Amino acid sequence: MRTYVVAGGTNGMGRGLALHFLRRGDHVTVVGSDPGRGKLFLDEAAGLGATQRAAFLRADLTSAAENARVVKEIQARHDALDGLICTALRPFSQRVETPDGYEATFALYYVSRFLLAYGLTGLLERGENPMIVNICGVGVTKGVIHWDDLSLKNGYGSIKAMLQGGRATDLLGVAYARNHPDARTRYLLHHPGFTNSGTDSLKQPTKAVIKLLARFAAQPVEKSIAPIIELMDDPPGGGGLLAYDRRRRLDASLPSLDPAAAQRLYDLTSHLLRS
Repeated sequence: MRTYVVAGGTNGMGRGLALHFLRRGDHVTVVGSDPGRGKLFLDEAAGLGATQRAAFLRADLTSAAENARVVKEIQARHDALDGLICTALRPFSQRVETPDGYEATFALYYVSRFLLAYGLTGLLERGENPMIVNICGVGVTKGVIHWDDLSLKNGYGSIKAMLQGGRATDLLGVAYARNHPDARTRYLLHHPGFTNSGTDSLKQPTKAVIKLLARFAAQPVEKSIAPIIELMDDPPGGGGLLAYDRRRRLDASLPSLDPAAAQRLYDLTSHLLRS
C-alpha cells in the first residue's frame, strides 16, 4: 500500500492515475480548485470501496500561499509519500496576473510544481520508491523563457504562455535533480502525447475545435497513463532525472534541458521557498 498526491487529480490524466492507484489499494490525495469535481472523485472512490483511502484538497494552485497550505496539510496527514504527480494545467485566453505577480499559466504550470516538489521532498525521501511525475511537453523544442518578462506583460498570448510554461517545467526537473544529487526521489518529465483529457476548461470556439480534434486524433486517458504507471512501478536506472516521450527515453542533452538555464530559473524563483 503506497501513498500518492495528485495535483490536478479531479479530471483528465490526473483523475485517471488517481483512480488507478485507488483500485490497486493505495492511498490518494487529489488537489484541485473545483469542489464539484472533488466531490465526484470522492463518490467514485466510495464506489470502489476506497473511501478511507481517498482525500480531496481544494486549492487554487496559481497561488503560492495556497501551495504552501497544501504542503502543510499533506505533511500533517502523512509521514511519507511514494509519489507526487503534477498534472494541473489550463489555458488562459487573456492575461491574468496572480497576487504573487506571476502570469497565471506560469504560476500553475511552473511555480506550483516548483513549490510542491521542493515542499514535499522530505516526505518523498521516506517513501519506498519515491518519484515526482511532471506531466508536460518535454521533447517539444518550441517556446522560450522570456527572461526579462516572465509575467508576459508585453505581448501576451495564450500559446506563448503555454510554451514558456512548458520550457520552465522542463528546467524545473533538471534543476531539481541537480539540487538533489544524492536523493532517493526520482524526477520524471513525461510527455504523454495528445490525450483526450476533456475540454471543460476551454472557451469557445477553441473548445469546439479541440473537441473535434480529440475525437479523431487523441488517445484515451487509459492509454496515455499506462507508460507513466510502468515507469513509476519499475523506474530505469541512471540518475535522478528521467525524461520520456511516451515510452521513448529522451536525451538529457536536449537544448530544452540546458543545466545553465535550469539553474538561472531556479535562482530567479528560489525566493518563493524562503517566503
